Amino acid sequence: MDSKAVLSMVSKQQQYVRSGHTKSIEFRLEQLKRLKTVIQQNESLIADALYKDLRKSPFEAYATEIGYVYDSISYCIKHLKQWAKPKRVATPIIHFGSKSYIYPEPYGSVLIIGPFNYPFMLVMDPLIGAISAGNSAIVKPSEYTPHVSAAISKLLRDNFDESYIAVVEGGKEATSALIHAPVDLIFFTGSTKVGKIVMQAAAENLVPVVLELGGKSPCIVDRTVDLDLAAQRIVWGKFLNNGQTCVAPDYLLVHKEIKPALIAKMKEQLMAFYGEDPKLSEDYGRIVNEQQWDRLRGLVNESKVVVGGEGDREDMYFAPTIMNNVAWTDKVMEEEIFGPILPVLEYSDLDEAIESINLRPKPLALYLFTKNKVTETKVMEQVSFGGGCINDTVLHLVSPYLPFGGVGASGMGAYHGRHSFETFSHLKSVLKKSTKINLSLIYPPSSSKKLKLIKKFLK
Repeated sequence: MDSKAVLSMVSKQQQYVRSGHTKSIEFRLEQLKRLKTVIQQNESLIADALYKDLRKSPFEAYATEIGYVYDSISYCIKHLKQWAKPKRVATPIIHFGSKSYIYPEPYGSVLIIGPFNYPFMLVMDPLIGAISAGNSAIVKPSEYTPHVSAAISKLLRDNFDESYIAVVEGGKEATSALIHAPVDLIFFTGSTKVGKIVMQAAAENLVPVVLELGGKSPCIVDRTVDLDLAAQRIVWGKFLNNGQTCVAPDYLLVHKEIKPALIAKMKEQLMAFYGEDPKLSEDYGRIVNEQQWDRLRGLVNESKVVVGGEGDREDMYFAPTIMNNVAWTDKVMEEEIFGPILPVLEYSDLDEAIESINLRPKPLALYLFTKNKVTETKVMEQVSFGGGCINDTVLHLVSPYLPFGGVGASGMGAYHGRHSFETFSHLKSVLKKSTKINLSLIYPPSSSKKLKLIKKFLK
């Protein structure tokens, strides 16, 4: 799609929002219900597409993508009327006789750019927020998952008018045309590198952006933990979706006293999850394409591999891999892994471990396994990160009560639940003044008496 066609699409959507159709709460609820029905009618098509693109099992496809979207829609339907009401807030005494309100209003035409790792859910979940807030939307699925992209295109184009919800498929050229268009908000999920390009393009038109990026999310494991439980939850969170999860534990920082035991337990857990040959397990997915497979292959140091390391490029299979005795200077620690490779570093002093994390870009997630309250408090207070878990991994992002987003290099803005509604809404501030009371204190001419009075209020 060229820039001229994109401009026409954006203009039509902005006109549609200005017409007032999307601002009706009943209209929004109707569209959310329609979206849920459409997904239900196409559930097998979506699951099949996820299998073809990423080899996701029926269970994983439903639990992490389709079912999650159902739950998100249901939650928004339940709470939308309350969220959309103008909210009265406190008014300072200097505005005596006035009332203050916050009116949520839609931005207009919003652009949603999805990634390849959860190609259905990470398009639909922000779309739910956009619909709830009364926007129109242009959806750009990832070209790296063509079957899912085609499925999204079919179910949206067949059921929604393009002036309301449009789908644009294609590669870099299409994405470039979209991000340079004068849309009203861009919601991008992907890498930090591409996020910078999106933000730079948006700046040309002063378009606000929400960037859901990534980074090297640490997992600290201290010596007080239940090793079996920690191993189970770490292995699950790391190797879910073949490690292609933005909030997966990127590396472990393990207390040196328990590191050998934890590695042994993780090996056991890999066997319990995926069997002797994970390639044969229906619960173990595949890398999205050759480019990503080759990149991951280049991160492996064979001399440090304690389990896994092998793969089949033709099948896009990359074995669950654990590397021990990893140093900060190793290649695997230079970038976000985004695949089934788990480097294990050790520490003996928690303060040094925290300093090592803080010397690097702020991560999207952080995980801490500990039974020590002092350790928990220290890590939570001294490390900046988008979100995370204590004694678990990944699951913080499935709560509609918690905002999900990054900080610094891992992103800006947050969504999920009410936070999705607010992210896709402009919160318009209104002060309603009384016509019966008129305080002349602020008006010229000034005087020493007025100055004394104003000092009593503003100090």
